[in-house]
Amino acid sequence: MATVSLCMIVKNEEKILARCLDSMAGLMDEIIIVDTGSTDATKEIAARYTDKVYDFTWVYDFAAARNFAFSLASMEYVYSADADEVLDQKNQAAFLRLKETLLPEIDIVQMFYANQLSFGTIYNYDRELRPKLFKRLRTFVWQGAIHEQVGLEPVIYDSEIEIQHMPESNHKDRDLAAFVRLTQRGVTLDKRLHNLYAKELFISGEEQDFLIAAPFFENSCQDTERSLDEIKEAACVVARAARIADDMAKFFKYAMKVVACEGCAEICCELGDYYLGRGDIDEAIVWYYNAAYETESILHVKCSGEIPLLGLAACYKAAGNEEQAAEYERLADGQA
Repeated sequence: MATVSLCMIVKNEEKILARCLDSMAGLMDEIIIVDTGSTDATKEIAARYTDKVYDFTWVYDFAAARNFAFSLASMEYVYSADADEVLDQKNQAAFLRLKETLLPEIDIVQMFYANQLSFGTIYNYDRELRPKLFKRLRTFVWQGAIHEQVGLEPVIYDSEIEIQHMPESNHKDRDLAAFVRLTQRGVTLDKRLHNLYAKELFISGEEQDFLIAAPFFENSCQDTERSLDEIKEAACVVARAARIADDMAKFFKYAMKVVACEGCAEICCELGDYYLGRGDIDEAIVWYYNAAYETESILHVKCSGEIPLLGLAACYKAAGNEEQAAEYERLADGQA
């Protein structure tokens, strides 16, 4: 049977840490808890489950904290969990079966991360595979009878284990503050982080968050090293910020950049909001319809579903067509 070290980084998780550990402790051969500066009873709760509780001075770097936790592991595999995760009885049993049957050549096991859309997270899927279990020491072997080479790609297994993500609150303030710190220090965000920053803004950002982020994304639009996809998502952010600031020249400049690149649901919603706000109902309907039925979302899945459908409902209500408004409200409710 494979042995597993549970590695967690925590801070001020006294409300939910026991719930997480109660669901996982019996599955683990070792539990390592790294605390990054709790001021509540988190460490005391952790100590009820393991004597391997460590302090890590917070340096505004989640990767550094996780690497430290991983460095303390001693079992064959390392399982990475957050305090807001829970394994129910069905998936606890599946995890035990996995330990009993895990082939030694597997380097990474992916598991389904579920319940995403209930808490306004930065992901657009309610259930998605994520790498969760990692082989601690990887073996490199030569492959090929001729022109041999060392196998570098990890062997990944997609399991059916489902982890319930049950946060106490949305982490958007923490996450957006981290993005602001990085960008204001001049750190270049790679394609993945650039996308996640734009996603988090559209999914849970407030007006002030867009205004703060706008200079960074405006620079992205001029960056010749950025891909077309990155420029589109950056232009969406700048357009939203410009509309918030009532800078219509900039709003249309960046909105049209996206339209010229085949558009997306996010910018169609922005144009729908603009025209609805100015009482041009017919034009607002055109753009909301395009968002709902003619384009795809690139940052926030609700921009091609619930949001424009509610926009269409508002338009028809303003036009006095209560029957059509009610139909779009019904459709939006089905998308929620």
